[in-house]
Amino acid sequence: MVAVVGPTATGKSDLALELALRCGGEVVNADAMQLYRGLDVGTAKLAPDARRGVRHRQLDVLEVTETASVAAYQRHARADVEALRASGRTPVLVGGSGLYVQAVVDELEFPGTDPELRARLEAELASVGSQALHRRLAERDPAAAADVLASNGRRIVRALEVIALTGRPFRARMPAAAVPRYDAVLIGVDRDTAVLDERIAVRVQAMLAAGMVAETRELLGRGLRGGRTAPRALGYRQVLDALDEAGSDDADLTPEALERVREETVRATRRFVRRQRSWFRRDTRIHWLDGAAPDLLEQALDAVHAVAGRGAGRS
Repeated sequence: MVAVVGPTATGKSDLALELALRCGGEVVNADAMQLYRGLDVGTAKLAPDARRGVRHRQLDVLEVTETASVAAYQRHARADVEALRASGRTPVLVGGSGLYVQAVVDELEFPGTDPELRARLEAELASVGSQALHRRLAERDPAAAADVLASNGRRIVRALEVIALTGRPFRARMPAAAVPRYDAVLIGVDRDTAVLDERIAVRVQAMLAAGMVAETRELLGRGLRGGRTAPRALGYRQVLDALDEAGSDDADLTPEALERVREETVRATRRFVRRQRSWFRRDTRIHWLDGAAPDLLEQALDAVHAVAGRGAGRS
């Protein structure tokens, strides 16, 4: 199988589509927010007519009121991968959600949940805030605390829950701890930082012009605020904050408010890119390519054929 990974806005989706066309395969989404129906504009989800007849799996499989779970995603995405391999087609996994990618390509096991323990931790989160729980996580598992934002209460609660249930550090996320499940080729796509910063700014402006605010309002009617994962998506979170400041979900956002949405989304996306780079750069299996290279597809195909050749040599 093939996995195309790396920071947002580098061109992963287009490359994965081309690889699927050239390798006789299908695309399997590994972007946590593209799992959601309706989160289209703000996640840069390829529109159906842009997919060129290539089936894309694990897109639009959750309602915005549902909570994304890497364990559930692992089951469903692996089933897709196995079905494709059994039929002789190439699975092309693509996305920037590092743990979701790793959950498919490596032998990771995810501990279950304890409803009572989870409820206690969530009540504590509501009482003392995410910063206090993050400090506790730092004491019990410094590596996990370094990877989880102090503002990400849901992720902190999950880490503390796993530590309490297993008596071990929250290590499922660490690439170095993984055993490969497949003889896969992992292709990383990145760009010069200054170039990528500009691409992000252009992309956010284009998303706003394409109706991200209107899309957010439509999702509010489908229960967006009641979800635990979808409302945190980049761009949508900033629009929701602007509507809160305006005092009504139906309020017209002023040009100044829209400019704040744009600026805050750009900043948040650039921070997210830094975290993505930190995650993926630890995985020495990844073949890194420059997303701006004119022969990007040819370089990616060379990497795929090299792995296929090794497999043929062993058979």
